[in-house]
Amino acid sequence: MPKAKLQAATVGGSADDTEAAFYEALQLGDIDKLMACWADEDDVVCVHPGGARVLGVAAVRAAFDAMFSQGRLRVWPEQVRRVDALGCTVHNLVERIEVMAPDGPREAFAVATNVYLKTAQGWRMVAHHASPGTALDLQASGGAPILLH
Repeated sequence: MPKAKLQAATVGGSADDTEAAFYEALQLGDIDKLMACWADEDDVVCVHPGGARVLGVAAVRAAFDAMFSQGRLRVWPEQVRRVDALGCTVHNLVERIEVMAPDGPREAFAVATNVYLKTAQGWRMVAHHASPGTALDLQASGGAPILLH
């Protein structure tokens, strides 16, 4: 099966623009807009909180399709920390997620790392790794870690 050609999420933009498009696509439940943020590579990787590692564009698309089948996702990035290098940017952030509980909407949190590469098509996501988090993750810590591992 031939690879589908993806259009860059933002032509001539930044990794921040691609990240904004990614989270907007999550909120809209727009799989095509979301996948336009990803590099068209077999080596892309995605890990959802508590989930298995998903490799490759087709598998990443299938994972998000499954999520969107339950409805759009109300997710907002907060506390973004950036590490920029030549042609690569790593963002670590807290995702604030609105989830519907039987008694109404509740907030949940995930800690995510998004990796972007500058490609000929623009800045594209090559990795998204999210772990369960808590509201305490919104309290940025700039001090020395208590426990090294």
